[in-house]
Amino acid sequence: MTDHRELLAGLRAAVRGEVDFTATARALTTMDASNYRRVPIGVVAPRDADDVAAALSVCRTYGVPVVPRGGGTSIAGQATGAGVVLDFTRHMNRLLSLDPEARTAVVQPGLVLDRLQEAAAPHGLRFGPDPSTHSRCTLGGMIGNNSCGSHSVAWGTTADSVRELAVVTPRGDRLRPGRGWAGAPAGLRDLVDGELARLRTAFPDLPRRISGYAVDALLPERGADVARSFCGSEGTLGVLTEAVVDLVRAPRARALAVLAYADESGAAEAAAGLLEHGPLTVEGMAADLVPVSSAADLPRGGAWLFVETGGDTEAEARARAETIVRAADVVDALVVTDPARQRALWRVREDASGTATRMPDGTEAWPGWEDCAVPPARLGAYLRDFRALMADHGLHGTPYGHFGDGCIHVRIDFDLLTAPGVARFRRFSEELADLVVAHGGSLSGEHGDGQARAELLPRMYGAQTVALFERVKAVWDPDDLLNPGMLVRPAPLDAGLRFSVLPREPVDVAFGYPADGGDFSAAVRRCVGVAKCRTTSVSGPAVMCPSFRATGEEQHSTRGRARLLHEMLAGELVTDGWRSTEVRDALDLCLSCKGCRSDCPVEVDMATYKAEFLHHHYAGRRRPAAHYAMGWLPVWLGWVARTRAAGAVNALASVGPLADVAKRLGGIAGEREIPRVAGETFTRWWRRREAPSAEGRLVVLWPDTFTEHLSPSVGRAAVRVLEAAGLRVVLPPTLRPGNRPVGDARSRSALSLLTARRGRVCCGLTYISTGQLDRARAVLRRTLDLLEPVLATDAPLVVLEPSCAAALRTDAPELLHDDPRAARLAARVLTFAETLERHAPDWTPPVLNRPVTGQTHCHQHAVLGEAPDRRLRAAAGLTGELAGGCCGLAGNFGFEEGHYEVSATCAEDRLLPSVREAPEDAVVLADGFSCRTQLEQLTGVRGRHLAEVLAAALENT
Repeated sequence: MTDHRELLAGLRAAVRGEVDFTATARALTTMDASNYRRVPIGVVAPRDADDVAAALSVCRTYGVPVVPRGGGTSIAGQATGAGVVLDFTRHMNRLLSLDPEARTAVVQPGLVLDRLQEAAAPHGLRFGPDPSTHSRCTLGGMIGNNSCGSHSVAWGTTADSVRELAVVTPRGDRLRPGRGWAGAPAGLRDLVDGELARLRTAFPDLPRRISGYAVDALLPERGADVARSFCGSEGTLGVLTEAVVDLVRAPRARALAVLAYADESGAAEAAAGLLEHGPLTVEGMAADLVPVSSAADLPRGGAWLFVETGGDTEAEARARAETIVRAADVVDALVVTDPARQRALWRVREDASGTATRMPDGTEAWPGWEDCAVPPARLGAYLRDFRALMADHGLHGTPYGHFGDGCIHVRIDFDLLTAPGVARFRRFSEELADLVVAHGGSLSGEHGDGQARAELLPRMYGAQTVALFERVKAVWDPDDLLNPGMLVRPAPLDAGLRFSVLPREPVDVAFGYPADGGDFSAAVRRCVGVAKCRTTSVSGPAVMCPSFRATGEEQHSTRGRARLLHEMLAGELVTDGWRSTEVRDALDLCLSCKGCRSDCPVEVDMATYKAEFLHHHYAGRRRPAAHYAMGWLPVWLGWVARTRAAGAVNALASVGPLADVAKRLGGIAGEREIPRVAGETFTRWWRRREAPSAEGRLVVLWPDTFTEHLSPSVGRAAVRVLEAAGLRVVLPPTLRPGNRPVGDARSRSALSLLTARRGRVCCGLTYISTGQLDRARAVLRRTLDLLEPVLATDAPLVVLEPSCAAALRTDAPELLHDDPRAARLAARVLTFAETLERHAPDWTPPVLNRPVTGQTHCHQHAVLGEAPDRRLRAAAGLTGELAGGCCGLAGNFGFEEGHYEVSATCAEDRLLPSVREAPEDAVVLADGFSCRTQLEQLTGVRGRHLAEVLAAALENT
């Protein structure tokens, strides 16, 4: 038994980078994007090649295996291991040089592909391979797996783009693998010279043959390319520390032809015939993989090929695309040259790796047979046989992928939770391996064999060639130190499944998790590790994941938090269950922005999981001061309003020492200013105003806490605009007089006052975000009681604050899943723009003809949708787009002690630059109170709700 304390001490003494054996570090690396789970001893983040050599030396001394890891997006299990994990993303993540003349770049293994592409683009260059995970996968991982991507029909696999490598062997040798036997370890050439006949006959000739070791690259007629043979070795031969890679000339213009076919077979059979036209991509997907929201963007059909063409000009690229359309026998077709529209269409394809994890009926689907490949000309026949085999086993999956290369991705609804289901998984895998081989294919066409397919390699290559692979491994790694159990002498494909450690019975939880059958474990299983949340930059309206972009740390990504929750449920590494400090600390920097609910391909909802965790974590215990100060904000502000103490509160808050004491007691960041309370609440203004004549469509305006007490100007503006649009505005009841209809907050009568229960509607947001779910339920039930007369009508509820609207639309029915009134309430909730679009469609807003800047509220983006707002802005002559991301204040988050720095960093990601760079006459839009507060406190700029902007324009006209 290895003494891990000695190992830890040895590594810390030898390595300058971080050495982390904590439960958190280990939990974050138990899984990649595969079905497998292994618990490592610890994680080392080396600073350079010397650190790598030192770590290997120490681990060899103690007999501890080593697993090199990049972005952790591998789907065959090869980025997991039971020893020490080397994390290259923290330090060894640089682009060392780029030579535009030679068209080469020197990269470290932890460099994310998109960073290389960004550096190469100004020179008209790019790295050819581009997996769908390009925003977070690393060059080291791509070399380890010989990744490909959608452009491989034009630019090949990663191995085709590698010129030279720098490798540290398990015994500490520094090699420079390249062509002409450069950098070959001792004994490799002799081994190859003795197996020339086998190397010339045992390897199928395929564009996407990734399975096994590429030993045939060492043939003399292929240049004896040691670097190429190293590609696809999955971290089992040596540890990559540097690479010289080739770049290709990027076309100046591109066009995208989307070709529609009646069905998948038609698309598959057509793909190979398009290659003679020199396309950049030939990607295929079927209708059952396309979200309903995206289907309208595609030409009519049951399956599609995405065929990209390039040229020096847009006209040239379009002409090539149109030539392909004419050559193809299609049901319908679309040619797109606008880059923004092309990106939107490509996102449909790129998100398929996550979308495919859920079947149309909501059941889970898993990798395992993610990327086998056959000769492109046989793809149609193979897919028919593949579908038949799934049907024979009662399984379902949706193939998609690189049709031009004959490479198919698919996730299948294997039952990996029960013994019979796992047994069927094994039988199907064995039969499918035979089917792939029968069609002349490769078990892996892109992502490697790992544990998922290595056991089946004898079916593809035969026992003698697999024995040759074992000899190659022994030449490079005689001690079997690197990634044991992968490729050679593999672990069984049905061992170590990550689901086996989860509870078999549903966990007792507060939320209903309707999309997961009420099972919190199933909700946590949603995260499949594709790591879209680990992107360091976002474009367009995307939000996820602001805390990862601010910190760069895995534990503060959506995936990292999901992994820790998984391990909390497993109970092996994280042993304290709901009391876990590891999970608490990881969730501490979750802004509850809900960006993952929409931007994550599998719709992980970390904001809900955080609220659930905090509910259990603090059950029966004292909470942080901020939970009382800000979680109970509606109560405190209600008291201020009832006692008419706003002036006194504001005066005291303006006295520095008193404000400092209040912030310390309330758990509020010292850098923050306490927002001013309005002297007159919105409803007090409402009651004293002169009511217009009762005409028009009735709408109920929701007086949320922020509008009521902190920014009543938004409510007043909304009333002005809604009434100008011909709508009759009322407020929700504040009394509950039995079943008598209540029109608005003015409702008063002697009988009502004697018999009714008084109250105020509230969405419960502040209680939900701090995990005070029992209190949130009580508040929401009181709200539903008050709203019963409103719910008896067809009047919509207009909610001005996006976070409150999102809480009512999603959190309320999921928290009160046993109360059908909550779902009825959720269905009534409309945003300000939705209300005008649906109930005043003939109204024309005043035209401002000014540019806009600011940020779409993160909850608006994630839950509510922003299309009506865009259309309303356009009708009002407000031009331009709002930034994505999150403002960083995020309700209570940015006010909490210890969060200020991350909060400000999030604001600097998108919001503050967009405001600084805007024209002087730009209208600064910020519908959320948090967004407006963040802007004002960090820049002194006052953002306005769209209702305020339109109301001011109405006054001016």
